[in-house]
Amino acid sequence: MQSIVQNLPSSAGVYQYFDASHKLLYIGKAKNLKNRVKSYWRFAPEFTPNSSQSPRIVKMLQEASSLEYIVVETEEDALILENSLIKQLKPKYNILLRDDKTYPYIYIDESVEYPRFEMTRKVVKGKNITYYGPFPTGGRALFDALYEIYPLVQKKSCLREGKACLFYQIKKCLAPCEGKITPQEYGKIVNSAKTSIVKRKKLILALKDKMKNLALQERYEEAGNMRDTINDISSLAISSNIDLANRLNLDIFAIQNGDERGVVVKLFMREGKIVSSSHSYFRHTHIFDENEAYKQALLEFYTPDTPNTSTQILTAHPFEENKQIAQTLSKRFNKKIELLTPQRGAKAKLISLALQNCKELLRQTENNSIMEQKIANLLDLSAIPYRIETFDSSHMMGVAIVGGMVVWSEGKWDKSSYRRYKLHQRDEYGQMREMLSRRIADFKEHSAPDLWILDGGMANLNLALGLLKEKNINLDVIAIAKEKLDAKAHRAKGAAKDLLYTSSGCIELKPNDKRLHWIQRQRDEAHRYAITYHQNKKRREDTQISLLNKKGIGKATVKKLIDYFGTFEAIESASREDIIKVTNSRIADIIKFDI
Repeated sequence: MQSIVQNLPSSAGVYQYFDASHKLLYIGKAKNLKNRVKSYWRFAPEFTPNSSQSPRIVKMLQEASSLEYIVVETEEDALILENSLIKQLKPKYNILLRDDKTYPYIYIDESVEYPRFEMTRKVVKGKNITYYGPFPTGGRALFDALYEIYPLVQKKSCLREGKACLFYQIKKCLAPCEGKITPQEYGKIVNSAKTSIVKRKKLILALKDKMKNLALQERYEEAGNMRDTINDISSLAISSNIDLANRLNLDIFAIQNGDERGVVVKLFMREGKIVSSSHSYFRHTHIFDENEAYKQALLEFYTPDTPNTSTQILTAHPFEENKQIAQTLSKRFNKKIELLTPQRGAKAKLISLALQNCKELLRQTENNSIMEQKIANLLDLSAIPYRIETFDSSHMMGVAIVGGMVVWSEGKWDKSSYRRYKLHQRDEYGQMREMLSRRIADFKEHSAPDLWILDGGMANLNLALGLLKEKNINLDVIAIAKEKLDAKAHRAKGAAKDLLYTSSGCIELKPNDKRLHWIQRQRDEAHRYAITYHQNKKRREDTQISLLNKKGIGKATVKKLIDYFGTFEAIESASREDIIKVTNSRIADIIKFDI
């Protein structure tokens, strides 16, 4: 490795340290690879880590046995590539923030006579568009409340119809389609609604009045839904008496490291008021690096498609590369972005508020991950698994082959992150390979979890470890399967025990062990999710087979088509010529002109 370090180019780039078994340890970026990487080492009297580095880096260098690098054109390119690779490969000594979801915004295009509010997660083209948000939670409730309280154009199609509809009759619209309200009068309603997005007190009071009326009419289910909407809107932002009179737009980021995990808190201030907030946890806190944390948090949040970006971003702590990040974001959004860490005044109070929420969130979670800690100790995992993905597949005699991935995050099921897979492989080993390969390919968009749990034994475990090793990805994996009795895995309840498989070997726990129950619960949820998808797909396929049979296409021909094209959707979209290659012109005409 010494010769590589001494002969690095002076270009910008990204470098990667590996241990003796070629496991990825650390990813870094440099404006000048030669100068940056050489600074890690002392060359005399012998080649050793530079003790002036942080203890975390020194420990990493002591484990490192090889170095690889990628040359890029600019430091900004290196910064973006570094962030992308950390997200995909999950190096041992880099922290990994996982809040990579795009947040929704409410927007309105006022270039038309009777504008409507819409929701988006990306920039919308238009000259007179105003964005509100972002809304990490409760955005949909706020959006629906606007149409509940204000008589706005309820549907996109309403104006095209040119005739008053049911919304006019129930007084939820004033029928601009028939000219019953002028654009000027409608504009006043829009302005009131716009004010309610930021100053929500009036909106919440109106919703409470509607809830009471519904309750008086004994429409309790609707009243309950209205109550839930009020709660969602009320929880959009943390309570604060800080109100900036100069109507500034600010984004505030605070990151705090705890004993077992860290937390990122974001506050969003628009027109001098906090309109929303969010938080997310991260692991690897024992190798916490403040510079890396803020760098990741800002680059992950401010994607090129992010609307309504504030020109001032406050961070609770100064960090090394804030100027580089500000420069990158300014270039990304074609406007000057400032990164500030205020020490006094109202902005400093906002920082204090964000840090206060960091401390409270860490305090609340101290006792919420006891089982995850026990699992980490039992299985000798590299870190406590706060986010877990579990996989299973389902089929019946090779029909309707599907897979499912369920996600456990921060002590609960994260159902919005569940994934379904249409699979093509006929054997269970091939199906697991297909699922895991597709998930690995998705790490660039959605970061790797802390742990994979697979339904299956040592074969599936080795498969997963091999796929991860090919891509240099650090990720703990375990498998759970029934022990084999008479060379068969008996699935009947009580017929066989569940065994756990790790890279170190097989673990057998007592049937009443709560740690085993917890892992079984993950496996069972994945099985439920996969089999439900399989049953629904099987019903659809049975219906399509029945329709083809009625049109005179026999089961053998249907099987031949499915084997060749894979799905009914692919058959339907195939050209007549491709279908003739598999069957004949008569079958092709039936499918293309009768379906």
